Amino acid sequence: MNSAIRAKEVLVVAPDGQQIGVKKLHEALWLAEQLDLDLVEVAPNAKPPVCRLMDYGRYKYEQSVKQREARKKQSRTSIKELRMKVRIGDHDFDITKRKAAAFLDDNDKVKVTVRFRGRENERPAFGKELLDRLAAELADHGVVEQAPKLEGSAMTMVLAPLRRPKAADEKQRADEEAPGGEPAPDEPAAGETEE
Repeated sequence: MNSAIRAKEVLVVAPDGQQIGVKKLHEALWLAEQLDLDLVEVAPNAKPPVCRLMDYGRYKYEQSVKQREARKKQSRTSIKELRMKVRIGDHDFDITKRKAAAFLDDNDKVKVTVRFRGRENERPAFGKELLDRLAAELADHGVVEQAPKLEGSAMTMVLAPLRRPKAADEKQRADEEAPGGEPAPDEPAAGETEE
């Protein structure tokens, strides 16, 4: 940029993208100074190197704004882990299922681990049945991303949230936020009868 450019001649490009032509470096720097812009080398390996006249500070600022916007649009999915034992009670299973459903509804992935202890290692089918049951009961909230897999003395399964269309999510939020008490247009109000 500016005085850090080492080439003797450069191809100068205007801020709007039109070529000005090949100029000696000191002429290009003088032109940039007259226009109150910076001379930035954009293609150093070209013959002659290509330099663009631009407001470098503004360019850097616009790039940082674009990167921030791109980061905002990225969906951040984290993995939540839940653990169970093979001999889990029904109530504990329901609690685990509710936690997994809440994580999936928040757009997080859920890694469910079943630990085998002692003689339970001889019957991994019990753990697979338990994970399959959980996946079947959470079918409305997520899908199986990684099928149950035995790793040492534990079996793991990963559930991913369902991809819902954004319009449906916004409509659902609007319905939840709508004031209650008003009947839907198709339903008669309390005390009225349909004729």
